[in-house]
Amino acid sequence: MKILVAPLDWGLGHATRCIPVIKGLIRQGHDVLIAADGKVEKLLKKEFPELTFVFLRGYRVRYSSFLPMTFSMILQIPKITRRIFMEHGELKKIIRKYHIDMIVSDNRYGLWNKEIHSVFITHQVMIKFPSVLRFLEPVLYRINKFFISKFDECHIPDDERKLSGDLAHHYPLPANAKFIGALSRWKDEKGEPAEKKYDVIGIVSGPEPHRASFEKLLTRQFLESNLDALIVSGKPGEKGEKRISGRLLTVPHLESGKLLTAVTSSTFVICRAGYSSIMDFAAIGKDAIFVPTPGQTEQIYLAEYLREKKSFYSVEQKRFQLKEALSESKKYSVKNLAGEKNILNRPVTPYELLLQE
Repeated sequence: MKILVAPLDWGLGHATRCIPVIKGLIRQGHDVLIAADGKVEKLLKKEFPELTFVFLRGYRVRYSSFLPMTFSMILQIPKITRRIFMEHGELKKIIRKYHIDMIVSDNRYGLWNKEIHSVFITHQVMIKFPSVLRFLEPVLYRINKFFISKFDECHIPDDERKLSGDLAHHYPLPANAKFIGALSRWKDEKGEPAEKKYDVIGIVSGPEPHRASFEKLLTRQFLESNLDALIVSGKPGEKGEKRISGRLLTVPHLESGKLLTAVTSSTFVICRAGYSSIMDFAAIGKDAIFVPTPGQTEQIYLAEYLREKKSFYSVEQKRFQLKEALSESKKYSVKNLAGEKNILNRPVTPYELLLQE
């Protein structure tokens, strides 16, 4: 089958969790094409240089440096909605040109088609709002469910540990939805501790300007700490590592295998509380410190949820102090991720191909 995989461009997490999906499809002998642009395209080209890439403009969401996140997103709703309807039309042209048999869309709501089988990947059956707008959550849940129902299948990457919390476990699932197990680019890796190389690694990601502000914060505090440190800047496509001091190295990007090696050779890891990062660290049993993107309600919720479970330490960016965070994180462990039986609809692996014969 010719299968088009299209991840959302909202940060890099949607792309990284599509890596095991793409690998699984290739192993099963399917012809995979990837629809993307920008950083997502650059990241996946490094992982799969042999595949065919189709340009498909992303939503290109940008956070404001002065407006609260919620208002910034509300202002971008018309742009996002327009993009959803435009990509639905563009998909028809792609299907005809490349003779696509199936589409796997990671959170891109317009990529369904009545003529071919479509799969929607999401962990957000409900979408979190800040407390002052919490009353709108049931309404948005129904709207979200309507769009999800346009797809033949909805695959939720979660398992008995309920890593997504309320996002996938609060409201009834859409009729076409099922849990497929957590998706991680490191799923097949042992994640065994390597020889220690770094005291701490900072993994930077997300839309601007918050990506840059997080990198600046980590750079300053890493330099002040005098620890052996590495910062991965979240800039796939750029080249050149830079040694800022004798003990701090920055690199624009690391491919999945190299990043895993760096993570397992580090004592501490600091990153955003994106769901794909959570699945990655849970997959290899590695503790991490989460600093959610300011105002990003999903990350703030997930960070608080996992902190309450004593699984991962987290702290707001404006309150982040490296020394305190490293000390407090020792009270938390990924081993505290307790599971519940029978959460999956049936025994299934993430690679099972998401797809019907």
